[in-house]
Amino acid sequence: MAFDFGERRIGVAVGDTILGIPHPLATIDTAVTDERFAAIARLIEEWQPRQLVVGLPMHPDGEEHELSALSRRFANRLKGRFGLPVWLVDERYTSVIAEQLLEEAGVKKGRKQKPALDQVAAQAILAGWFEQPGTAV
Repeated sequence: MAFDFGERRIGVAVGDTILGIPHPLATIDTAVTDERFAAIARLIEEWQPRQLVVGLPMHPDGEEHELSALSRRFANRLKGRFGLPVWLVDERYTSVIAEQLLEEAGVKKGRKQKPALDQVAAQAILAGWFEQPGTAV
């Protein structure tokens, strides 16, 4: 299960490690920490992932983004709350990839696209992890 962490929304994707195929799953649309983790707990209970993957925002030059510290904190909280292995993965360009995929699928840009964008970005993060696992938390 992968997460595209944001201050307002969290995109979620799931995938099969044997086949290496990720799928968009959900968008958690709240900034309230307890509500976020309650939603994540429901998804973890339903999908029973063996590992969690969190996108780590990076600048194009490889330097950490302003949101990197928040993503690391989120990853540590996931590990502490759920006791599953958590991986951090460079998420450079995942939003660009997600926008392109949605455009190809005919999803118009705008407010309604944002939840789908977060899910597809999480899907891209998970696809990247399948190709090259990141750093364990």
